Amino acid sequence: MPALAASALLLAAGCSSPPSQADPPASTAGSRADASPDSTDRSLTVAAAPAGTATATARPGSAGGKAHRTKLSVSSYDGRTGRAVISSNGRTGKPSSAPPASSPTANSPAPGTSPSASEADPGATPETPHRTAVGDVIASAPAPGAPEGLLAKVTKVIGETPEGTEVQTEPAQLNALLGDDTAKGSVPVAPADFDIDELLPDVDVSWSRTRDTHIGPEGATVPLGSLRLDVRTDLPTVGNATASASASASASVEGFVQVAPQVDFRYGGQGTGSTPASAYLGVSGDWTSGWALRGRAGASAAPTRIPFATLHADPVLQVGPVPVVVNLDLTLYLRISGDGKVTVDVEQNLKGDFKAGGTFGLGQGWTPVSSADMTSTPVKTTVTSAGSVQAALGAEASVGLYGSVGVVADLAPYVRGEATGTVTGTDDVFTFDGSWAVHGGVDLNGALRLQLSVFGTPVLQRNIPLGSVHREWKLAGGETS
Repeated sequence: MPALAASALLLAAGCSSPPSQADPPASTAGSRADASPDSTDRSLTVAAAPAGTATATARPGSAGGKAHRTKLSVSSYDGRTGRAVISSNGRTGKPSSAPPASSPTANSPAPGTSPSASEADPGATPETPHRTAVGDVIASAPAPGAPEGLLAKVTKVIGETPEGTEVQTEPAQLNALLGDDTAKGSVPVAPADFDIDELLPDVDVSWSRTRDTHIGPEGATVPLGSLRLDVRTDLPTVGNATASASASASASVEGFVQVAPQVDFRYGGQGTGSTPASAYLGVSGDWTSGWALRGRAGASAAPTRIPFATLHADPVLQVGPVPVVVNLDLTLYLRISGDGKVTVDVEQNLKGDFKAGGTFGLGQGWTPVSSADMTSTPVKTTVTSAGSVQAALGAEASVGLYGSVGVVADLAPYVRGEATGTVTGTDDVFTFDGSWAVHGGVDLNGALRLQLSVFGTPVLQRNIPLGSVHREWKLAGGETS
């Protein structure tokens, strides 16, 4: 007998096991970044940042202006005014007795002409300046007032406060810190790093990592580093005199999505002028899911979308000495459309992988990267009336840097069922004569946003479509009489 089904998937930025012990330690990455300008090794290590990630600063246009780790930290930041308070490690909470780099009445030095840390204080080194100055570009992990990280340039030193030096800032670009170095890597995000808001009552979250396990419903086993969400919800139903009362009395969808995506980052060094030679930002990963759709849901040609969970994470990548904060947001949803006539009982398993992002090159500018490879196996398919329905469980994800969204993607594996013919009978007994078919499929859509200029690339004049991926395959079909 015919079929139809609910399928599922989750995109996004991700989860997986922590970096292996074989990964170079952060200190190695820092030593590469702090190498002399004559060094021929310009490749920076990309890895998950350790706890207590240090702030990095650079002073473009000045001697020794390469990015380096510092003992500075962002004590507070006001996104509305752009003002920040920068303090040094071990500060006593009192203003320094040394004269500030500039006072509210003093003329701020021009970028590139400010005295270096070592010039302001002979005891300081370029790696550990005691205070910030005009022209400094600062990269910080999430901090008070900047929960998505901070990438900013100091335009004015306002003065000293008990918490540190207050400065005026403006948005900066990442290439001001990375310069002519190159970096390439993919970093998984720990499942426990996600903040999850469950929007429906019956949503269960499961994950596991080394020595830290949160097991899902009925003792479900979750692979190391994966995040799993189980959901069940009732759907609106439609009465039909040609269908049995029991069949039309309830409709529901239930199942799980298990995903382990990772953040993909690439920077290709200085190109022409202040524009990098290449750049890439995206997410990729593996997924497994199992879903079931039962009953006759009330549906219409316009898809009904039911969000059931939102997830957010701000993983920090250690790119050489620079903390690069990636912002991941996911909205998981159910979607159903159709003519409200078909009654189904469908189960399906899915497995595959995906990739979504944007890549930049000097010759072609920003271009989209998107792919989704998924296979679907029907476990059970039945249909008891003529009609059509399509159901999906998908995820809309956004990926950005330091609070600026760069990539938006919507990944929705689905099952589509249709039957044509005639239905005869009463509320209790009816027959269906005709043909039917069940198809599995996957849709991937999205866009590149102009905020990708955070790399230092030209600002996009418009959003660039991510490149629609649409694949569909037949699962089952036949004729009944």
